[in-house]
Amino acid sequence: MIGVLLLLAGLWALGAAFGTPRPSRLIAMAAVWALAGVGLAALPAGQTLRRILGDDLRVWAAVTILAVLGLGYAWLLTRLKARAMTDQPKTAPSAFTPAELDRYARHILLREIGGPGQKALKNARVLVIGAGGLGSPALLYLAAAGVGCIGIMDADVVDASNLQRQIIHKDKGIGLAKVQSAREAILALNPYVTVRPYQRRFDADTASVLQDYDLVLDGSDNFDTRYLVNKMAAQAGIPVISAAITQWEGQISLYDPAHGTPCYECIFPDRPAPGLVPTCAEAGVAAPLPGVIGAMMAMEAVKHITQAGLTLRGRLLIHDALYAETRVIEITRRSDCPVCGMAH
Repeated sequence: MIGVLLLLAGLWALGAAFGTPRPSRLIAMAAVWALAGVGLAALPAGQTLRRILGDDLRVWAAVTILAVLGLGYAWLLTRLKARAMTDQPKTAPSAFTPAELDRYARHILLREIGGPGQKALKNARVLVIGAGGLGSPALLYLAAAGVGCIGIMDADVVDASNLQRQIIHKDKGIGLAKVQSAREAILALNPYVTVRPYQRRFDADTASVLQDYDLVLDGSDNFDTRYLVNKMAAQAGIPVISAAITQWEGQISLYDPAHGTPCYECIFPDRPAPGLVPTCAEAGVAAPLPGVIGAMMAMEAVKHITQAGLTLRGRLLIHDALYAETRVIEITRRSDCPVCGMAH
């Protein structure tokens, strides 16, 4: 029987070499095997040819049954797979166009992001409050990273004094609404994202826009807005990445009280007295500093959306650019916080 099996293997290999279809090769092998069975049944015991064919008809029958069962199982499995593919809903083979795959290739190569993380970025909706020093780099990097929907809220227009640090705006855009200037820059960088401009200040009347977003980046330049963003986002259960800068220093954290972290007001319960904390217009600011902190905001947003690494949730990062020092401190929730406290 070994000789017959070797013959069958040779037929299969020869057919493959000449490109013979698999069904034709199987039919030829089945014919040879059937002839072997007929020979075993017809030839008398002890014949040389019968010994070559295997001599024992029972062994031939057992091998035949096993082969039929194996081929039947393979055929059934193939049919079930084909049926499963037919029953699947007709969806696009990929969430990305070839151009997008090429654009985001360096992200997809990262083990912590990969294809699922990039798809999460594409599906994310992020609102950036303030298109100034912090918002400028944050917006550009969110767009470059492939965040699918980016909202921009700012009531101001581009001024010449902004251009020292607000890199999303251009000289020819002086006098243009910041949200429009930022929108043009974002779409010039990445036409595959959606940009929603809101030329207004964030206040109690406009806070309802938060419901359309999954994450908020607060780059506002005044305490009233920061406290209101924190309060409204906490009530809506939306995490906030909030940052602030002055002169040479900046700070940033991710506030997510819906998932057990402190909120902004837990850490800064009292507003500074008027004039105690000067604005950038009053005290000045180093040009690259908002770029450093704003890029950190975008980085934290990417990590939060893709669930990569360890975010600043429950931690406050403080950066001193003048002395090139950065430190991170743990922050805890206050039970008496009027926004997210246990008694609230």
